[in-house]
Amino acid sequence: MGWDMVSDNANACISSSEGLLIIISAPAGTGKGTVIRKLREINSNIRVLPSVTTRKPRVGEQDGVNYFFKGKDEFLQMIEKDEFIEWVEYCGNYYGTPRKLLEDSLKLGIDIILEKEVDGTVKIKEQYKDSVSIFLLPPSFKELKRRIEGRGTEDAEVIKKRMERAAEELTYISRYDYAVINDHVEEAAEAVNCIIKAEKLKIKRNRDILKKIDLSY
Repeated sequence: MGWDMVSDNANACISSSEGLLIIISAPAGTGKGTVIRKLREINSNIRVLPSVTTRKPRVGEQDGVNYFFKGKDEFLQMIEKDEFIEWVEYCGNYYGTPRKLLEDSLKLGIDIILEKEVDGTVKIKEQYKDSVSIFLLPPSFKELKRRIEGRGTEDAEVIKKRMERAAEELTYISRYDYAVINDHVEEAAEAVNCIIKAEKLKIKRNRDILKKIDLSY
């Protein structure tokens, strides 16, 4: 099902229980995208909701898959129409979470992952109290810098800004529900999957569980 079909069919196919909203943050270069791809290989019930951004696509990125790529003027118009749950300006580009697409997806019972900066996570958590936030960490800042340099897409000044921003982002970690170190991709993905499984088994998400078992004896 494409993202364009979620909104069209939301009212017709609403599940008996809403999907789980998972927010994953990480300093740039931590490997967030790689961990999420591995996670989706081991848990097919998860979908990633792309953010809307004014950033230019990197090599291999696709519109509607990695991000919804928009021009700055169009993005600002979407802000005026209140089409974002949250939006932020980061390193000279705008990023925002599309409101209707997220809410329609959750109503369909789809488990949704949002890849968000720390500022966006705080704003979303204020609106969606039952959401689950996970902070993905690099094994060290030396390794983080090596990974950023390995991309070959940023100059020295941008890398310096990203490292400074990474240090700033760490001050938000106490606001998150979970933290996972991405030293090995497979292990990090499995850790995130375990978190999701545990969250879906919480009593607050299973109020009607006694209706599913035979209580006669």
